[in-house]
Amino acid sequence: QLVESGGGLVQPGGSLRLSCSVSGFTMDHFAMGWFRQAPGKGREGIACIASDDGSTVYAETVKGRFTISRDNADKTVYLHMNNLEPGDTAVYFCAADIRLISCDNDPNLYDYWGQGTQVTVAS
Repeated sequence: QLVESGGGLVQPGGSLRLSCSVSGFTMDHFAMGWFRQAPGKGREGIACIASDDGSTVYAETVKGRFTISRDNADKTVYLHMNNLEPGDTAVYFCAADIRLISCDNDPNLYDYWGQGTQVTVAS
């Protein structure tokens, strides 16, 4: 089970930290990813982090503003979001991919999903 938290309303230029709490499986063996879906749009992979070496991959739309991290002992994945823009408004999901090496932002590769948390960026 994956449960996201930390979403909310924030002004442009503001910051948020999303958390994804993992239960029911050993997170150590999974690549973890964050995705988002805006109204009327498809699901976009924005950041992922590998299980073996902690390497990360970011979408160009968030590179330099968002940071993904993981704490396997605490079974939590984080997404730190800075300099938020109205275009970042979406439902944000975390997901787990059974993969021992590297990570990928393709949502079709992921096996387990959370229910999502709403992020709204508006003044």
